[in-house]
Amino acid sequence: MHIRKALVEDASAIAKVHVDSWRTTYKGIFSNSYLDSLSYEKRTALWENNIGKKDDYVVVAETDSGDIIGFGTASKRDTNTVDRSGDLTSIYLLEEYQGQGIGKMLLKELFLHFKKLGYKRIFVEVLEDNKTRYFYEHYGAKLVNTVQLNWDEKILNELIYEWDDLNDVLEKL
Repeated sequence: MHIRKALVEDASAIAKVHVDSWRTTYKGIFSNSYLDSLSYEKRTALWENNIGKKDDYVVVAETDSGDIIGFGTASKRDTNTVDRSGDLTSIYLLEEYQGQGIGKMLLKELFLHFKKLGYKRIFVEVLEDNKTRYFYEHYGAKLVNTVQLNWDEKILNELIYEWDDLNDVLEKL
């Protein structure tokens, strides 16, 4: 297993991981009809665009046989006005690869990128019902805010976490 920077030609494989992992991660949070409506084709176009953005850093987790089974992204959201900060915008893994340390590898690569950029604070937004929040908490993310979202005809709590010491996170990884 290794982590590498994504290439535009990885977009369809990333889209498959994105859709498939959403269908397992958000089962019971979003309706089945919403999850069933997710499209590999639309996500492929999204990832072709994301990978091509200058300020987005996209990495993939790739098996020794070349299969992409996860990805992570780092950027700075337009809504983030905090100086010298960035956003961990996603980490997704296929369900059968979770719990094997691959998320940790992706997180480390993203934090090394943030450190290279000179960022001092990193934010991540995660739905309250998404168990991934415990992964972020384990690596030192502190809850700083909760906002409500109206999504898929439901009111959901989105938790906003912050890391304020990148070196501390990297030591744990």
